[in-house]
Formats: sequence, structure tokens, C-alpha cells
Amino acid sequence: MNAPFNKDVNNAATHPKYLSVWNIEAYYGESYIVQGVSFDIHEGEILALLGRNGAGKTSTLRTIARLDDPALKSGEIWLDHQPLHKMKSHEAATAGIQLVPEDRRIIPGLTVEENLKLAQIAPPLGWSLDRVYDLFPRLKERRKQEGVTLSGGEQQMLSIARALVRDIKVLLLDEPYEGLAPVIVQEIAKTLGIIRDQGITTVIVEQNAVAALKLADRAVILDTGSVVYDGSAAEVLEDEALRAQYLAI
Repeated sequence: MNAPFNKDVNNAATHPKYLSVWNIEAYYGESYIVQGVSFDIHEGEILALLGRNGAGKTSTLRTIARLDDPALKSGEIWLDHQPLHKMKSHEAATAGIQLVPEDRRIIPGLTVEENLKLAQIAPPLGWSLDRVYDLFPRLKERRKQEGVTLSGGEQQMLSIARALVRDIKVLLLDEPYEGLAPVIVQEIAKTLGIIRDQGITTVIVEQNAVAALKLADRAVILDTGSVVYDGSAAEVLEDEALRAQYLAI
């Protein structure tokens, strides 16, 4: 049976989890995109944020990362007792929020290593290059290669690595499997599992819902900007009717 979403949540300022999103509302211009979204994530969890196209998933990620578009109009976002909703994007990044966008944003003209070193210019710093290369040996092999010439899977690895060299607490991933072959998806998923084992909290938005659910501890499903399910990822995998209704799978 589906776990109903309880909108009667406690104020996140009084009862914060590691990352607590409380009743956020966000707009693109006049368009009401994120409509009272609330969920909590515990430290070290992987949360799959799912829904059909246009459900508000990417907008929710961008709101957590405190990007200007969409604009947060109301609600609260707390990270380990820090009020993200009062921060600008660079302040949220310093606090530990790292977003890996769908387009990966590899900087042209820079090698793999230069992309990583550029991310390390300003403190606080996270993983060392040696630690990143241990996790991504393929990037070490290609560290002198221009980043934009990498394969799609390698570019995704570089985008994740670039987030890790910052002082990261929460990794936000927008469509990390898009355009990747199944074998590369499995490799990325294995890497994300290792990252979770390091205590890093992860939120993954992904159209390949089954792959995301197999990796995640919990799932939140959005429909037209609102939460319609908040529960275990395993339950979504087992509930065919729920998947058909909200995920079309």
C-alpha cells in the first residue's frame, strides 16, 4: 500500500533533519512550479526525486541549490541547522550543497585536471585529487585531456568529481544517466554507492526511474509540483500501480 504524504509537517527550524525541505514554493516568472514541497533526508541517504516531465523535479533541485531561477517565494530549507533559504547560491555551495546539472557544465579549453583544480580555487576544500582519482581511475588516465572531449560517461564522472573536491555535504544530481549506455549507468551507480558509503547525502533526479530506485534508500514522487509519495524506494519498485500512475513505467 502506498505511504500517504503527510502535509502536517513540523517546522524545519524547530525539528531539522540533515536536509529538511519545508513547504517550499517557487516560480518561473508567473508560473507556479514548486507547490508546497516538503521532505526530509537523513545524513548518508540517497533519495530518488521522481515524477513525469514537468513535475517540478529539476526546479526543486535548483531551489535547494539556491539558484536564482526558479525564485523561492516561501518555505524553508535547512542543511544541518543552516538556513539555506536565506542564502545565495555561492553561500549554499560553501555550506556544502553541490549541484551536478544535467548539461554537466564541463569548461571548454581546460583539461580534466584543470577543471578539478579550478573547482578547488576557493575554500573550503573537499576531496584531494588523489582521492578523486582513486574513485575515478579513468579520469586519472585522462587528466591531461581536454574535458569536453571525454565520452558522455567520463564527462559525468568529471562533473561528480568536481563536486567532490568541494567541501560537500549534499550531492544533487540532475539526470546523471541521461544518454549513457546501460553498462556506464551501472558504473556510475556503483560509484554513487561508494560516495554514499563516505557519508555523503545524495538527491538524484532521473528519468530512468528503475535505475534510480534500485540505488536509492527512499523516494519522493512529484506530480504537477506537489509531493504525492514519500516513502521507501523498494516499495515504489514493488508497486506497479503507483509506478504506472505517476512514473508511466
